[in-house]
Amino acid sequence: MANTVSSYSKDVLDQWNPEDPVFLEAYGKKIANRNLWISTACLFLAFATWMIWSVVAVNLNSAGFNFTKEQLFTLAAMPGLSGATLRIFYSFVVPIFGGRNWTVVSTASLLIPALGIGVAVQNPNTSFETMMLLALFCGFGGGNFSSSMSNISFFFPKKAQGSALGINAGLGNLGVSAIQFIVPIVIGMSVFGDLGGAPQTLTTDGVTKTVWLQNAGFVLVVPILFCTIAAAFGMNNLKSAQTPLREQLVIFRRKHMYLTTLLYIMSFGSFIGYAAAFPLLIKTQFVGVNAIQLAFIGPLLGAAIRPLGGIIADKLGGAVVTLWTLFLMIAAVLGVLWFIQPDTRSFEGFFACFMVLFVTTGLANGSVFRMIGVIFPPKEKAPVLGFSAAIAAFGAFYIPKAFGWAVEATGHVDPAFWGFAAYYVLCVAILFIWYLGKNAEIKC
Repeated sequence: MANTVSSYSKDVLDQWNPEDPVFLEAYGKKIANRNLWISTACLFLAFATWMIWSVVAVNLNSAGFNFTKEQLFTLAAMPGLSGATLRIFYSFVVPIFGGRNWTVVSTASLLIPALGIGVAVQNPNTSFETMMLLALFCGFGGGNFSSSMSNISFFFPKKAQGSALGINAGLGNLGVSAIQFIVPIVIGMSVFGDLGGAPQTLTTDGVTKTVWLQNAGFVLVVPILFCTIAAAFGMNNLKSAQTPLREQLVIFRRKHMYLTTLLYIMSFGSFIGYAAAFPLLIKTQFVGVNAIQLAFIGPLLGAAIRPLGGIIADKLGGAVVTLWTLFLMIAAVLGVLWFIQPDTRSFEGFFACFMVLFVTTGLANGSVFRMIGVIFPPKEKAPVLGFSAAIAAFGAFYIPKAFGWAVEATGHVDPAFWGFAAYYVLCVAILFIWYLGKNAEIKC
């Protein structure tokens, strides 16, 4: 082979052919894995930044702020709105600017909300409008997913798409549970001393304690700086991935782009939306239950199992795995509805059903992305991955808002859950008609 190892260690790789097993073993695998793991670390921090409001919002009023329930649900939802919108643009930037270049810029941008939140929460007179702006800035983290997945899809062969994308997305998704686990710990101690600012008094259920709520943002600063440097010196741009925007936009003429996007809304949209709303949902439905201590478990399970969804889908087929997870999701939603009714209310049952929801959405995340990897050619696959992820990310907005709207209109959250169940039934029909049935166009 004419290429040398040194030619594959520079910023821009002129030749890249992961479908060639000789090339992959000699050069490609090591480089692909290095880019994957750095990308995963950056995505982990992106998700942590994106979902930080899911735990910060729960503590604001106890720390001296005076926001309504609707305003708190709105703060939890705003990062979903901005993150999903940014994903639309991030879907197409990697083939234009380069995967390494964009990872550096997009990871560094996370410093804006991390530092901003750390400053704003120290003053209970900070306006709702300012808080909402900071919540919108957290969307930088949500946008990163589309560019990250688009970039990594170029590095691996088709047979490994489910596993590689599952690892990148799954371990990246762990940032959601990590921030929901870490924040309650770090706000309880003076991590940064005088440099971190003065503490606040937090009053919950009549119990008063001293906290440093600003640590929720400040704790991310050093890891963000570290991963930005790692991306700058450890990742690569691929010349073969360069695609003019007009060639990427061809995906909007593909029927299956819209169908797989609907499926990804079901999987990732549900995962990220439930993760954003879960702490507030526990707090509003079960008075006296410590939502902060439990909220991280669901996103942890969903993110951890996502790579397995991709691996199983590589072996059994993405559509089959997606179908069975959908059946379980429908059953879990009905279970949640049952356990929040006045006569059958049970936190244990509610929590168990929600854990099933998180696990099944995690599995479906991996299986749907495997379907996309098989259905579309490489230069279309990347923008489809990015765009479907962009639209699905609106789940982080519409699911918390759906609960807020349902409560405002009816006094309870039941209508929102019935709407989610109906959507899952629609997705079952899509799978049977186009990907699994006897006359399905593409068996995948």
